[in-house]
Amino acid sequence: MVLPAPSSTRLLTILAHVDHGKTTLADSLIASNGIISERLAGTLRYLDSDAEEQRRGITMKASGIGLRHTRRSSPRASVADDPMVIHLHDSPGHVDFSIEVSSSLLLADAALLLVDAVEGPCARTHSLLREAHARDLVPILVVNKLDRLCTELGLSPEEAYLRIRNLIETVNAVCAAMVQNRAFEEREENATTTSSADRQEAAWNFDPVRGNVVFASALHGWGFTVPALARSLFKSNTLTIKPPLLRQYLFGDYKYKHDAAKVFKWKHGHDEEPMFAEFGLRPLWDVYQNVSTAACSLGIQSELFSDGRYAPCSYNETPAANGKTSENKKISATTSGMDRVLSCIQVGSTSPSVFSTPQSTTNNNNNNNSDGETIPHNTREMQQLLSRTGASTETTVLSTILRRYRPLSDAVLEAACDIGPSPAEAANKYRRRALSLRAPQSMPESVRAEFDKIHDAVRRCDASNAAPAVAHVCKFASVSRFSVADSNLPSASMQNADVGPANLIMGIARVLSGTLRTDSVEYYAFGPKYEWNSQAKDTVPKQRIRCYLLMGSSFVKVDCVPAGHVCAIYNLEHLQLKTVTLCDRLECMPLRGFDFGLQPLVKVNVEPVLASETETLERGLLKLSLADASVEVKATAKGERILACLGEIHLERCILDLETVYCDHPIKLRISDPITSFCETTEWFDNEQEFDSFFVDTAPPLRQATIPPYCDEEGLGNANRGRCRAILSGRGAAIGVRVIPLPRSVYDCLNNKSIVEGCEDDLMTVGKGLKCHRDESMLTPQIILDVLTKSLMSMDGNGNALFESSTLISCASVKAVHSSNGEVYTKSPKQESSSAQEYDDEEGTPLPEGFRDYQTIQNRIRNGLAMEITEATMDTSTIDEADTAALKKWQQDMRGSALAGFQLAMRSGPLCEEPVRGVAVILESVEIAVVKKSAGDYGAARDVSSGMVVAALRSGIRCALITRPARLVESHLRLTLHSSLAGLGALHAILSRRRGKVVTDTMVDGTDLIRITATIPQAESFGLAPELLKKSSGEVTAPELVFSHWEVLDEDPFWIPTTEEEREDYGEILMSGDLSTGLDNNALKYIRMVRSRKGLLVDSSKIIVAAEKQRTLSRKK
Repeated sequence: MVLPAPSSTRLLTILAHVDHGKTTLADSLIASNGIISERLAGTLRYLDSDAEEQRRGITMKASGIGLRHTRRSSPRASVADDPMVIHLHDSPGHVDFSIEVSSSLLLADAALLLVDAVEGPCARTHSLLREAHARDLVPILVVNKLDRLCTELGLSPEEAYLRIRNLIETVNAVCAAMVQNRAFEEREENATTTSSADRQEAAWNFDPVRGNVVFASALHGWGFTVPALARSLFKSNTLTIKPPLLRQYLFGDYKYKHDAAKVFKWKHGHDEEPMFAEFGLRPLWDVYQNVSTAACSLGIQSELFSDGRYAPCSYNETPAANGKTSENKKISATTSGMDRVLSCIQVGSTSPSVFSTPQSTTNNNNNNNSDGETIPHNTREMQQLLSRTGASTETTVLSTILRRYRPLSDAVLEAACDIGPSPAEAANKYRRRALSLRAPQSMPESVRAEFDKIHDAVRRCDASNAAPAVAHVCKFASVSRFSVADSNLPSASMQNADVGPANLIMGIARVLSGTLRTDSVEYYAFGPKYEWNSQAKDTVPKQRIRCYLLMGSSFVKVDCVPAGHVCAIYNLEHLQLKTVTLCDRLECMPLRGFDFGLQPLVKVNVEPVLASETETLERGLLKLSLADASVEVKATAKGERILACLGEIHLERCILDLETVYCDHPIKLRISDPITSFCETTEWFDNEQEFDSFFVDTAPPLRQATIPPYCDEEGLGNANRGRCRAILSGRGAAIGVRVIPLPRSVYDCLNNKSIVEGCEDDLMTVGKGLKCHRDESMLTPQIILDVLTKSLMSMDGNGNALFESSTLISCASVKAVHSSNGEVYTKSPKQESSSAQEYDDEEGTPLPEGFRDYQTIQNRIRNGLAMEITEATMDTSTIDEADTAALKKWQQDMRGSALAGFQLAMRSGPLCEEPVRGVAVILESVEIAVVKKSAGDYGAARDVSSGMVVAALRSGIRCALITRPARLVESHLRLTLHSSLAGLGALHAILSRRRGKVVTDTMVDGTDLIRITATIPQAESFGLAPELLKKSSGEVTAPELVFSHWEVLDEDPFWIPTTEEEREDYGEILMSGDLSTGLDNNALKYIRMVRSRKGLLVDSSKIIVAAEKQRTLSRKK
């Protein structure tokens, strides 16, 4: 099999929302090559070859196939009837399988973007648009399901034109915003040129006049473009305007007056129809209506118009009809109404036979293996066509006629050839960023020169024999051994009836330059993180490969694959890389590619039912993670094997594949309940904005600090109301920390170093809580931001920040403690007030060592962050020798470890060991016990290691969090779905019960469908789709769930009713001393669930807290 040059190749992918017709469109294109029958096109779903895909009716894995197409003469074609090869990739529409879409975008250069003419652009359509634009693909818009405008909505051709025009304008508005945003970003980075910006703007403007919009009905196999329709009308002498000028009028507000043979401006509301409605849609509408009329004339209920517009004629139901029932009656060319169908299709056909010469028509028919591509011109030819194709029902007759009147495959493939770039054009013009090798950071000149040659060959898509062979494997997939047409595979001899069909891991690759050859060349394999080094020859693996062409579910072995084509590669499984770049030269670098940026939403623990199959499961998980780039597999310290997927359907598919495909033999698995991710945070105290009064507040501790297991936290005795004095091991030092909430808006201000719009109130709250100015009336958001920025030490990605107080930065709160035993003062805060009073009242009572230093520190902490940090305040010359030694110890040995302690504390909080989010930690003071070594020379009394600082600070932050109001942060998902008016009641009831919130609800024009966008907590999202389907009786579509945001669950998990009124409203505590509150407390329920899953002590696990009676086993009779 000889593959053509890159100039005669197109790489095409199909993108669309769920159920917008991707696989049905692919069936029509495949049928044009004679691979499947045209009667099965649209119902066979050829590229959905997996049994699970057929069962669910959705595409789960991207599939590819090579198609041949004879290109008609066009302005871009150098030779008429140019034979082309188009590699078509059908990608999933469901968001759970979005990784398959991402890999398809790297394999293809042009994208068919399908939009349902009734539903319009959906949420998934917008995300696919953004992703395709970010990957620099050239789009072709396909307005699909136009038949629904006629059969379901009952729109006239004029009304349908207006709806289609509005749809295209909507899509263009979205694309224009994307192009402008990207141009603005690149202009700031100086990474764009005027020519590239203009090219992007032109490519992403859908204009039917240019031919980058296809009007279609994939189910019935018809479609057309405006340029093709213009050529057809001119060729048939219907209009005498030449095609280049005619297509300017065909899609626009223009009308044609036949008596004057002129084009005039059209205005809505007049009797005449616009030209697109008259010549583009009216013949199709007439065919639909007349075929339904023919069916009704036989007494057959119309399948197309189910609203009763075309009812069967009862007077035709007579016994004289040879005893045939309506089910056995067949539509023929002589049936009433078919004569009008015949007259409708004589004008405006875009069939290849209209444009081609007799010789080229014959060649085209032979290439496409089609029966009767020409349009019937009389009743005899019509009957021959219906008899040859076996069409007799309403749907089959309609599809048979329209596939020849305006063939969809011809319209789409012609648009792909005319609009879509060749691989060489894509690499050099449109996709220079995505299809370029990553530049090495350091490389000798001789090696760099060789790399530049390889890079230049990739940029030109050089397919010559002398060019370096470079290919990029975008993804791996598991395929059945029996679908591979290659008898020389080593695994072929391993097949037997007991083992069952083996599955091979194939890499799906795009050849960037040169020619890949089977078994004859060893190729270097470069992983995505590869960096060049002088020992690359010894570290880069080499491997011989076997190449296969993708033909749907089949893989055909070939000896070589030139640049510009897509192929499957075997024998790369052992590399255990999700993407890899192959090259026959060592000086190559991996393809730049792009980051998928996907976040798994559903996690479960997977374990085999039989412990002896653990090793088999681990090998299967490894293969699964290799074949599916969106799957994350992680082993925990407790021996759990966590499988993370993008959604529930994705999880079900992965588990099924794991049991039947990726393991060496079928095994039974035990799957845990879905694991929900939470975060921990805190809330403000009621009086925390009054800094001075809050500092001396002696309110009792919060409830969680007095009940197990939280009261058992080490160091909790040194914490009170968000502050903790963390004592290091050995009591040689103490660090004072404070924990407060950090609103997301304040975090963004710190990250941007400027005030973000709408954050003023949050900044003022933080500023008052930290006392950023001595005079509260002088506080402004800018002053607070400046103080926080100066005090900032570090920030993490979860919205947490570490600060140093002004007193600590100015060395005022770093204190040396003179102690005979080498320890700092360690009495807990609960005893401080009584102890101080005792010492004051009883004269002569000796103070504990370090107590005065501790009180000095506390007095200085009262300043908050109000102290202005200047060189004068940081002058250490006024500090005595002991404090200077303590300051030196803090800055040189302890301060750097404080950051590690902060990071460790943020990794797991005290409630349920989940990450901490939205918290600010302030280092307020440091006390270090010192001893005098010689005159004027002091040193630390005890050794203070970095590990001690890390452990103490982690414990101190956790204790401070326990003494503050506790809150959980839960992840929220955004769901999008469509609902009819009848399903709204059940939908809102389910969302309300699951704590969901409707964000937007808009009517879809011309239908009773409502497009709804809502948010729902992830913990409440499991099982949502089946419940919606059941409770709404199918009136609500399956929702698409993607991550939206993190949100604080505003419920105190430890709150209990205390007053008599609260007990009446919320109930009594069920068990004395236990944490069962008698309330529907979601936060407490989640905490218990997570602690139980992690094997931690759960508060409700203590059944008997204060036993009063002992129950014996004996029973009195």
